[in-house]
Amino acid sequence: MKALEKFKEDTNKKILACKYKNEIRPIDIEVENLDDVLPIDITTRDGRRVYQRGILYIMGMAFNRVYPKALLTVNCQLSNSIFCSVENMKVTNEMIANIKREMQDIVDKDLPIKKIEMTKEEAEKFYQKEKTLRGRLQLDNKYKDEVSLYFCENYYNYFYGVMPISTGYINLFDVIKYHDGFLLRYPDKKNPNKIDRYVETKKLLHTLEEYEDIHRVLDINTIYKLNKKIQEGGEKELILLAEALHEKKISDIADKIVKRKGVKMILIAGPSSSGKTTFAQRLGIQLKLNGIKPLTISVDNYFVEREQTPRDENGKYDFERLEAIDLDLFNDHLCKLLRGEEIELPTFDFKTGRKHYNGEKMKMKNNEVLVIEGIHCLNDKLTASVPKEQKYKIYISALTVLNIDYYNRISTTDTRLIRRLVRDYNFRGYEALHTLQNWDMVNRGEENYIFPFQEDADSMFNTSLIYEISVLKKYAMPLLKAIDNMHPEYSEAQSLYELLKYFDDIGDEYVPKNSLLREFIGGSIFNV
Repeated sequence: MKALEKFKEDTNKKILACKYKNEIRPIDIEVENLDDVLPIDITTRDGRRVYQRGILYIMGMAFNRVYPKALLTVNCQLSNSIFCSVENMKVTNEMIANIKREMQDIVDKDLPIKKIEMTKEEAEKFYQKEKTLRGRLQLDNKYKDEVSLYFCENYYNYFYGVMPISTGYINLFDVIKYHDGFLLRYPDKKNPNKIDRYVETKKLLHTLEEYEDIHRVLDINTIYKLNKKIQEGGEKELILLAEALHEKKISDIADKIVKRKGVKMILIAGPSSSGKTTFAQRLGIQLKLNGIKPLTISVDNYFVEREQTPRDENGKYDFERLEAIDLDLFNDHLCKLLRGEEIELPTFDFKTGRKHYNGEKMKMKNNEVLVIEGIHCLNDKLTASVPKEQKYKIYISALTVLNIDYYNRISTTDTRLIRRLVRDYNFRGYEALHTLQNWDMVNRGEENYIFPFQEDADSMFNTSLIYEISVLKKYAMPLLKAIDNMHPEYSEAQSLYELLKYFDDIGDEYVPKNSLLREFIGGSIFNV
């Protein structure tokens, strides 16, 4: 029987896919037992990915009908939207209106989307006949025996992952002109029945575009081009250029801090596995070159006593809420330091849930600035007693600008998760299963306490390195392969594992000792 039988009451097409034996599958698969089938809708991470693929597929199909010569590129995700551009044509309001109309027609007709698999020999003949690049990178993947494409009427394209079984499932979308491209808009997981007002993230977009422009100059914006560079022996140059870009950007931020007179506090925040520790160290070196000495203070030592810790909806201690920080003590110490007074630093014991004082003292000199790193650092409530003009806020994240191909982007969240898997295993003794089990909780904290404040940052720094997954691959693949389908996390592990297969390897020996990547693979000169 087909899994679709279980969802026959879903007349509004809300169930986009299903989980069967802990794998994400299309809802028309054959199953032995309907009780083993779980629904996936847009309120889940997997469901949002399916919806995004669907809307991109329909967009590509619409362009193929109306503007068949358009060279489309899927650039990045912005606030429940996907930012796309057309390389060889000017995006106009007329173009957007035509594409939106065509997309709606495709959705209204509820056309079936079929996955077709071919042997590599069959695919070679297909590509020779069609003279297209869509999905061609599969031919070079030594791990794949077959090539798959999604077909709808006479349109075909490659997408990495499960697709809706028909166009009618993408029944809520919008297309709006944005900068020199356009946004494909879709519902938020919290409001799946409507498209919310678009929230501008100008600083984030600027940071992404800045890196994309540089990688276009290098002519490396897809996995195919990255692998080609590696195969031609160009990995050393690639690493040197990527690392030089990091150094230049960190130096630029240090210069901005120096030019802004009166800054006494640098606040750094970013989501998990962004590389905050190494960034802070490298920024400190650039500040020292400008005659400023960084003085580090850890927010983690200012947690409230355990019995005062707030709890979440399940009654568990919620250490990520702002109220988990002893704000009165923290701000009192900040003010004293800024006045040139001496403080005794606390040390928080996570086992006992208590602060202890071990005689460690701190006092600021005129040429020193405080450097503070933590989840709430962009939120002014953390440092409410300090005037804004004395604070310089930095948001950092691994904002991936490398795509699988022109339609399939690599999620920034996936890049950070791969980093965390490797770091957790190398330095914290956690297996990949433990990391995946806690990832949703980590993401919730980021969505609640970091992302809403990112546009308040004075500077943004993209910690991604275009070559990093080629290095992380050999660490992450064995960890992911160890997770079997007895665990709910199997689908996530498989998705990451299949992604890593596309990358050619780069050896650790080429990675500089001060590289941010060393924070995850080891061997850092900073001993992070």
